[in-house]
Amino acid sequence: MNEEKIEEFDSKNVSTGLRSIRDIVKDLSKPVAKRHLRSRKQGGKEIKYIAWHDAIKYLDHYAAGWNYEIRSIDSIGGKLILVVRLSIPCLEGVIYREATGQEDEDLDAYGNSSSNSESMALRRAAAKFGLGLHLYDQNK
Repeated sequence: MNEEKIEEFDSKNVSTGLRSIRDIVKDLSKPVAKRHLRSRKQGGKEIKYIAWHDAIKYLDHYAAGWNYEIRSIDSIGGKLILVVRLSIPCLEGVIYREATGQEDEDLDAYGNSSSNSESMALRRAAAKFGLGLHLYDQNK
């Protein structure tokens, strides 16, 4: 009887295409291809990062069906602070991670405060699933 339940469970997993969160995190934790890395000066130091649009491609590839939503937007002390929730459907259910992004409201650089803080929050939430996490150690 146990074998019948296992076979039923396995065939259901194949038909839904869902993967274990452990497998998804394992794949997202692989080093980002060098061609997808960018660098910028920050605090007198050059740091490497993955652009938000490349992060989306990795999520599409390894975490099919992922979704994210903006949970809150606040203005505190001249900074725009945005919170996002990244959700990944998997065998165990829908797993999510939240992260913040912030940017000066009177930004005098590339982009604008809302798009930059959203990009930061999305990449940070993805890092909580392993994507680009190794870059944080390299940038210390």
